Amino acid sequence: MEEIKHAIQDGYPDEFSWCYGCGRLNEDGHHFRTGIDGEQTVTIYRPKPEHTAVPGFVYGGLIASLIDCHGTGSAAIALHRLNGGQPGDGQEPPRFVTASLHVDFMKPTPHGVPLKAVGTVEMIHPKKFKVLTEVLAEGEVCAKGEVVAVVMPETFLNNAK
Repeated sequence: MEEIKHAIQDGYPDEFSWCYGCGRLNEDGHHFRTGIDGEQTVTIYRPKPEHTAVPGFVYGGLIASLIDCHGTGSAAIALHRLNGGQPGDGQEPPRFVTASLHVDFMKPTPHGVPLKAVGTVEMIHPKKFKVLTEVLAEGEVCAKGEVVAVVMPETFLNNAK
């Protein structure tokens, strides 16, 4: 299975590392990790047995969560790169939240295999990005999604301190 060596989430400060989907400090969370591969973003995840919808297939909510966190992580990578940074460079990356999430399930997603989310990022505004994501299982597209992500508002920053 592929591995993400330098994930953008690894650079988030502790107070912003609690997301159920991608927070490295949330013991019960998924720990999604988003990196880059050329101009696309990538998250690899192996669903756990409890992520079953019906035997043999992944629960759609997990896929939506994967697309959601992949989208915000991808937006963070895009802005971090625009600011001269790269995942794993030791600089604190920007943090994004979801403004909207849309998911289309293309076909049932098989359980027991790694899922690969691949994203393409488009800037809408300097603080707002659209991320188009495909989720693949064994090389086949199982879901497509769109996330509009915005830079984390100051109100979130003030509550975390």
